[in-house]
Amino acid sequence: MSIHPTAIVAAGAVIPASCTVGPYSTIGPNVVLGENCELVSHVVLDGHLKTGARNRFFSFACIGVAPQDLKYKGEPTGATLGDDNVIRECVTISRGTVGGGGTTRVGSGCLIMAYAHIGHDSVIGDGCILANSATLAGHVIVEDYATVGALNQIHQFCRIGKYAYTGGGTTVTQDVLPYSLTSAKRETHAYGLNKVGLERRGFDSERLRAIQHAYRFLLAAKMNTTQAIAKLKAEGIVTEDVAYLVQFIESSERGVLK
Repeated sequence: MSIHPTAIVAAGAVIPASCTVGPYSTIGPNVVLGENCELVSHVVLDGHLKTGARNRFFSFACIGVAPQDLKYKGEPTGATLGDDNVIRECVTISRGTVGGGGTTRVGSGCLIMAYAHIGHDSVIGDGCILANSATLAGHVIVEDYATVGALNQIHQFCRIGKYAYTGGGTTVTQDVLPYSLTSAKRETHAYGLNKVGLERRGFDSERLRAIQHAYRFLLAAKMNTTQAIAKLKAEGIVTEDVAYLVQFIESSERGVLK
């Protein structure tokens, strides 16, 4: 096992021999690491934190630390990470709270860039990207393969749909539509389909056409959201992507950005 002599590892922590713990890192007593994880240097892992394999933590990342919530009174809550995540410099991921379910969750294959913050009880899916200084308040859901742009501010309890892309400097106070390109160029709203991102993820022309057709009703036609969904249902929903889009809108509690 490679643990630098300046690192502090509490009794009770579970660290496989394949892991590397760099200089001046600290690991709390309830931390469980997966195989082949690397702490570059000055990393803080705390709380009831459990990670998968091959995660890489860069300098000054603080993972599983106490939530920034005045209601938190030291309860034994935690955080989980999947496999193959890259956690860059000065990232903070707070552990959960009792009122929010007790666990903050990050999936697998995510890139969390420098200074990003994931607040308590948030849930991040697989393959997500959080760019530099993206800030997620508590209870935020970021679904699979979504990208949160640099300097974004995501209001608590907001949901960002699958494959969505939010532009830099965007403040999000309502749910972000799946597959959408949402930005704050003039005011925060959806500008259309995240076509480049979807093509990179292997969406073929048939899938793109079906989603684009749905988006014409939602964003371009002179219909409100209820009318647009009714129109789509009347036509017959023929793809899983469009069915998921409709379900996402109908289940939204904060309303969606159009």
